[in-house]
Amino acid sequence: MNLGDIYKPVQGDLEKVERSLEEIADSEFQLLAQLLTYTLKNGGKRIRPALTLLSAKFYGYDLNTLIPIAMAIELLHTATLVHDDIVDNSPVRRGRPTVSCAWGENRALLLGDYLFAKAGSLAASTGNLRVIKLFSQTLMTISGGELRQTGVTFDLKRAREHYFDWISAKTACLFSAATESGAILSQAPEEAIDAMRDYGHNLGMGFQIVDDVLDFVGEEDELGKPVGSDLREGAVTLPSILFAKSNPKDNLIQAVIEKRDAESVVLAVEKIRDSPVIGECLALASDFCFRARRAVEKLPDNSARQSLLELAAYIIERRK
Repeated sequence: MNLGDIYKPVQGDLEKVERSLEEIADSEFQLLAQLLTYTLKNGGKRIRPALTLLSAKFYGYDLNTLIPIAMAIELLHTATLVHDDIVDNSPVRRGRPTVSCAWGENRALLLGDYLFAKAGSLAASTGNLRVIKLFSQTLMTISGGELRQTGVTFDLKRAREHYFDWISAKTACLFSAATESGAILSQAPEEAIDAMRDYGHNLGMGFQIVDDVLDFVGEEDELGKPVGSDLREGAVTLPSILFAKSNPKDNLIQAVIEKRDAESVVLAVEKIRDSPVIGECLALASDFCFRARRAVEKLPDNSARQSLLELAAYIIERRK
């Protein structure tokens, strides 16, 4: 199973989104054009715009509004990554230096702001007030969730609760915005809009858990960043939380949070990778993806629904 096969019902239109994203880089301002080209090319899996297009395939499919909102969702995602790399002081993303590392934090910050503004303009161009409000709420949720996370100290008793709140705001809300906006713009009935929102949320939760697992068990050349990057940046994700809960006498995770030294991180990665918690995390991710599949089964049976079902399975199997 690969994304090319899964995207088949919307592949041609997804290519139109890609070309439109590339056109954004055609700025008369040379530095901005350079930054946009660097950021928007080699842009990852394009799962979010694909979700927007697939979610609209059940009712009225109008590319005049769908391409702008698919672009807006992807630009919003890209902007959050640019800003996250500043906050986390990340040197590498997708196998290349981050914008903040290559051009400096000030330029990266302004690039992220530009991308947010462009995304908002594209969302507004749909002329659909409900979608515009959803887009604005999504941006507030992501920003508020990240800001709230900066004030959270590691408390093992509440760590799992905090983690799920965090990834809901960080990842799942953008997945659900992608699917819900596609459904709204296709003039789907409310029951179908609810189903697509649930699908997107649960898929996003599963996606992020797998992402956090891969940070421990993946290969650096596939991940495009060093293994254990989350711990190095002080992010305590589900594998670390479950390991700490399962080994209450082992203070390794607390030590990593306090020191963040290379030796502690390497030891923590090895212990977690070889522990049962990896399987526990993947089981939780599978459960979220099962909920996503169950939600989409309410929709009309067509090739787009099959793709959404297959995407939920792909999320668990992916290696990067």
